[in-house]
Amino acid sequence: GTCRYMSPHAYERRFPTCHLIPMFVDSEVLEETESEDGSIHQVQRRCKLDVDAPRLLKRIAGVDYVYFSQENTLNKRERTLHIESHNETFSNRVIIHELCSYSAHPENEDWTCFEQSASLDIKSFFGFESTVEKMAMKQYASSIKKGKEIIEFYLNQLEEEGISHVPRWTPSLDAPSSSVTTKPVCATPKLLHLELCVCVVDKLDADYIKRYLGDLTPLQESCLIRLRQWLQESHKGKIPKDEHILRFLRARDFNMEKAREILCQSLTWRKQHQVDYLLETWTSPQVLNDYYTGGWHHHDKEGRPLYILRLGQMDTKGLVRALGEESLLRHVLSINEEGLRRCEENTKVFGRPISCWTCLVDLEGLNMRHLWRPGVKALLRIIEVVEANYPETLGRLLILRAPRVFPVLWTLVSPFIDENTRKKFLIYAGNDYQGPGGLLDYIDKEVIPDFLGGECMCEVPEGGLVPKSLYRTAEELENEDISLWTETIYQSASVFKGAPHEVVIEIIDASSVITWDFDVCKGDVVFHLYHSKRAPQTPRKDPLVGQHSSITTPGGNNVQLIDKSWTIGLDYSMVESPLTCKEGESVQGSHVTRWPGFYILQWKFHTMPGSASTNLPRVDDVLASLQVSSHKCKVMYYTEVIGSEDFRLDKKSFHSCPSKLSLKHERPCFSPRGLEGQPI
Repeated sequence: GTCRYMSPHAYERRFPTCHLIPMFVDSEVLEETESEDGSIHQVQRRCKLDVDAPRLLKRIAGVDYVYFSQENTLNKRERTLHIESHNETFSNRVIIHELCSYSAHPENEDWTCFEQSASLDIKSFFGFESTVEKMAMKQYASSIKKGKEIIEFYLNQLEEEGISHVPRWTPSLDAPSSSVTTKPVCATPKLLHLELCVCVVDKLDADYIKRYLGDLTPLQESCLIRLRQWLQESHKGKIPKDEHILRFLRARDFNMEKAREILCQSLTWRKQHQVDYLLETWTSPQVLNDYYTGGWHHHDKEGRPLYILRLGQMDTKGLVRALGEESLLRHVLSINEEGLRRCEENTKVFGRPISCWTCLVDLEGLNMRHLWRPGVKALLRIIEVVEANYPETLGRLLILRAPRVFPVLWTLVSPFIDENTRKKFLIYAGNDYQGPGGLLDYIDKEVIPDFLGGECMCEVPEGGLVPKSLYRTAEELENEDISLWTETIYQSASVFKGAPHEVVIEIIDASSVITWDFDVCKGDVVFHLYHSKRAPQTPRKDPLVGQHSSITTPGGNNVQLIDKSWTIGLDYSMVESPLTCKEGESVQGSHVTRWPGFYILQWKFHTMPGSASTNLPRVDDVLASLQVSSHKCKVMYYTEVIGSEDFRLDKKSFHSCPSKLSLKHERPCFSPRGLEGQPI
């Protein structure tokens, strides 16, 4: 639109409040400065927002309004307005960072260029992380769509007042030069940015595809959009970026059902083991830093990150004996997470989509000790986990200096490697990599490592034998392995036909809030919430369960608490309506307790009801029976109790709040009052 340097003046009319933005309640100026020559004007404000969130969520959080800090920098000399804001409220739980920029078009100074981006990082929010994330994305997408309408309203208002032109700023002849410099616009935050804009349309922008995703046919584009929409509707959790969804689609040749299945399994795995936070929380043991012969090294000719592994120099037996399988697996996962990060970074640097990396494996020194059985077992397990959760991330694997023993190792591991992945392997024996079709075809001469005859110093450790003094006993490794993979707030359970899984929560103070978050990993279940004044029996294992799975094995836990002799309505009562949850769904919810006592969360096997009008089975029933091969379901769950002392409100006001939280497909939500009736 026409600029005439009026956009900054129109923007300033939003303050101290704006009727076009209902959630914007008020603002106050904290500090205002101007450079000596008057070219730079900075204003710091504190903005008060009434966020459109379920009232119950506000009550649990203990706030009615959310406060943001905003800094505006108007550079009259450069004709730019930069706006940067971040949240003050809940800054230890949620980090919101927003950047806006107005500038004169470089080719037509009567036009205004506008850029806006934001990042959202939710660390924790009372168990409602995905609810907050979806609310934030929805409101941010809405503000983007309304931004142009608002600025045009104030531009028209200025014109109605007779202000149709604002003269360009010119320095005074006797004024000193500016001593204040503007803040540079930061790099685009990684979490929302333009992907957010794409979420609200049915077709992807061609420039976006070319810049971030690569060539897609109309059918492939449609598959990506449909799978992403399905995730947004049915998966309560962080939705992966388009690039990552695309990897799973490519791994299954764009078969929607197959891609959805493996993607959901991977998302559940990432959530259970907190893989999203692995780079922040994982610190490599010193023995890995000293003896693990792998590391990142520049990039290949196509801009892909390059990872070098000197497998022949690695003491695999020593590392497994000193660390155990789990530490090695976690280290490899951190390498893959870093690879994803580097792909994003290189996409920005090279200006084209880079979704995978190149791995160079040097087998110089490989011998029979590398075929030590526990070491091979650990390698196979690592391959299995990586193949399942990082598909289509390996662009090319260059295997150099393969010795005679290599075919033996290849025979052992190749059946566990996906066929599409195997096609990316290039194997060179001896010094063949130095000839035509060798390393120089894929890697620039300047970055070929010194140990391969190049001139580039490589910082990958040279390895060597791990001292036996660092070896751990089998018992020590077993205990550590268990602790590594139980560093998760989620628990797994099996649900069988006739044997539900139950969790008891004792409530001392009424008006506490019970929250839950669970994923249905396999089968369909019905979720119930009961209350009883009596403590349930000691957890028992149903005989039926023993036929399927051990109670102690991960993912096989099954506990029953409600005694068979109990009568509903007499010994215990239902306080929430039953909720049927389909396979692949992720559900979050909460319940405000009315009475002290024992609350029992129950996941029960869901049996499809037959048709009442005929003895013939329904088509849906037949299909369901084909999909579920056994009478077994799996859930992964987390529960938390927020005590009444943890939020600032009285009991009466809390009980009057209707809940709008957590359930899928806009199904009826749980009422904080629960079902009517007296406590049992």
